[in-house]
Amino acid sequence: MKRALFPGSFDPFTNGHLDVVERGHILFDEVIIGIGENSTKRYLFTLEARVDAIQNSVMHLPTVRVITYKGLTINACIDNDCGFILRGIRNSVDWQFEQPIAFMNNTMNSAIETVFLASREQNIKLSSTILREIYRNGGDISTFVPRVPKG
Repeated sequence: MKRALFPGSFDPFTNGHLDVVERGHILFDEVIIGIGENSTKRYLFTLEARVDAIQNSVMHLPTVRVITYKGLTINACIDNDCGFILRGIRNSVDWQFEQPIAFMNNTMNSAIETVFLASREQNIKLSSTILREIYRNGGDISTFVPRVPKG
């Protein structure tokens, strides 16, 4: 079975994230959306709200599920029997950030491959960081996310 982990904080889960999952769903037998927990990071939305929003966003994809994990992504892959890490790339900045992580993950476990999907044009500008700032300042982000979490 080809199983991929799509890791992230997903604060919030954007239409770009959903697009990667929908496209990954075609490539893999199962896609696991892994919400990484980092106790030092200050999130806008609670972990429970993010899980709920993502689960509601992917209900139409029967081979996609959502988990939470702590620690290294490579360990979450091992724990969930994932042979692939799925990542979306919007631009060269994303590539420069993601490539060394992929190399390090491959060094830690060469049986797990990272697969990059190029962002579709309409999602290139989407950034959870920017959306958090818009939301914190009372702006409407509903156009950019499948579902705005509560909390």
